[in-house]
Formats: sequence, structure tokens, C-alpha cells
Amino acid sequence: MPGMEKLLNGIMKFRGTIRNDLVQQFQRVKDNPNPTCLFFTCIDSRMLPSRFTQTNVGDMYIVRNVGNVIPHSHMYDRLHEHGIVTTEPAAMDLACVTGSIRHVVVCGHSDCLAMKTLSGIHDECCVESKDTHIQTFLRKNGQSTMEKFDLHKQSMLSSLTFQGETPRHNFEAYIDPDDKFQMVDKLSQINCLQQLQNISSWGFLRSKLENNEVRLHAMWFDIYTGDHYMFSRTRKRFVEISEENLEHLLVDSL
Repeated sequence: MPGMEKLLNGIMKFRGTIRNDLVQQFQRVKDNPNPTCLFFTCIDSRMLPSRFTQTNVGDMYIVRNVGNVIPHSHMYDRLHEHGIVTTEPAAMDLACVTGSIRHVVVCGHSDCLAMKTLSGIHDECCVESKDTHIQTFLRKNGQSTMEKFDLHKQSMLSSLTFQGETPRHNFEAYIDPDDKFQMVDKLSQINCLQQLQNISSWGFLRSKLENNEVRLHAMWFDIYTGDHYMFSRTRKRFVEISEENLEHLLVDSL
């Protein structure tokens, strides 16, 4: 199979090139790994977070799923009573409570199939019993994103209000005020911001969020230009990560 041939040949190339260097890095962080970030992003094969952030062995936890979605806690309250939990809160517990990670990033991207699927479910009013697995997942966890998107379409120049579970995590956002992106990309940006609200709903993080011991950030990647954007709470919009804006974004992220 061509897919396996590519993977196996890639491993052979790895063995002959960077293997020894990586093994040395693994040894250095074996007893004292020091990741500084929990990074949620999409499973899209075009998203290569460790490459475009230039992070290395031990630098960050990475969690990937369809549409970089973090479920709101109320979606799983009853399930948790029966010992059922999903990967995303488990990862936050491991990284932020056990591991004392201080920065959680949600990174979406342009031309996102998950966002196209979410929009299609919303527009077509599909029968739930006929949903595919991806449709069921997005229908269950994407409703708040679509509600915000509907508000945005009603008045695209107005700001959206994101109401977090703690006062520190209430903010307003102007979505693509320069009108540079397609509607599905605007939806993707709204979805990133909605996940910050969802993250703040989990009770085990509340004290850390209230005391600014854990900070939440939204990023967005344009896969066709290679440009990265980060949401600035002071400017109330996604700002390109560039030499011009770097100092502002560093201060804004504190």
C-alpha cells in the first residue's frame, strides 16, 4: 500500500539521519521534562504544530481532534458520574493540575473540513439518527459555536461577546473586521474562541484560571499563506504573529 510505503520509508530515513540526535534529546528530558504549553489543534493532515511553532522534544503537550473542539463541562456532567470522560478534560487535568502547565492554546486553521461539516449540519437540519460519527460529535459539541456564528452573520461589523465561567475569561471579539477570509474561516476563528469559554467551564481548572495560574489563548493558522494569528484581548481581534506585533502579543498573553 502506498501509504504504508511512505511511512516505512520515512522511518528508514529517520533512522539514518536525525535518530541519534533525537535519542540524545529524549535522554536529556527523561527525568525532567519541562513542557510549558498544552496545545489543542485539529487532526487535519496539513497542521504540523511542532514544525510551525519550532518546538522540540519535551516542549509541549499536543492534543488533536476533529475541529480542535474541547467539550463544555455540562455536556459530560452525567457521564462523569458513571466514570466516563473524554480525552480533552483528561489532558487538561494531566497538563494543568498534575503538570502545572500555565498556558493552554487552541489553534484552528483555514479551509477546515470539520467547520464545513458543522456548517452543513446546521444549514441542512439533518436528522440526528442518520448522522455519521463526525456529524454526531460536531452536532453535540459545536452548537455554541454555530449560535455565535449566526449572531456574527446578523451584524458582521459588531463584536461578539464570549461569556466565560470566570470574570477573567469574559471578552469581546471582532471577527475578521478587514473581511479577508471566507465564511468558513470566520466560523473557524469563532470556534477557536468558543473553546476558550468551554475550557473555563471545567471546575477542576477554576481556581487556577481565577488566580491567573493558567492562561488561555486562541491561535489560527492560514494554511495557504503560512500566516499565524493570535487573538488579542486588548485589540479584540486576531492579530498576525509578526515582527511588528510580537511585543504586543507577548504582553497581551500575560
